[in-house]
Amino acid sequence: MISRYEQFTFYVSGIHRNIQRIERMVMDQRGYRGAYAQYLAAMLRHPQGVTAAQLCELCEKDKAAVSRAMSEMIEKGLVRREGVNGYRALLFLTEDGQKAAAHVRTQAEVAVGAAGKCLSDAEREALYQALDRLYHNLSDIAENGFLNDGE
Repeated sequence: MISRYEQFTFYVSGIHRNIQRIERMVMDQRGYRGAYAQYLAAMLRHPQGVTAAQLCELCEKDKAAVSRAMSEMIEKGLVRREGVNGYRALLFLTEDGQKAAAHVRTQAEVAVGAAGKCLSDAEREALYQALDRLYHNLSDIAENGFLNDGE
């Protein structure tokens, strides 16, 4: 019999892997790396600009990954940097970046809609509430350890 841990990690890992595959498919249509999708979506929500440090938090990525992606995206003309270099400089989407981000948003809505087509509105709401609780509980354990030492 499969343990709850194995079942949970199988589904979560599979969902994450499929999201990454879909991001690659969407970004390949524009000639960009799949890793850009999350950054573009996050930056689209922040037209006033965002710092690399904020992107780390918004996208749950480490500093090195954000730094690499932003350097590449600046080079490709998707992002522009204003101010002091480093994690305090503001990053903005260029016109091309805004178009790519709008494409990501549209395709993401299609993908999420298709993935959830079997769910009622009530089931979808319950799913997101459960995911929110799981996310926060796992974040707390990752930051503070097990309350009962894993027993």
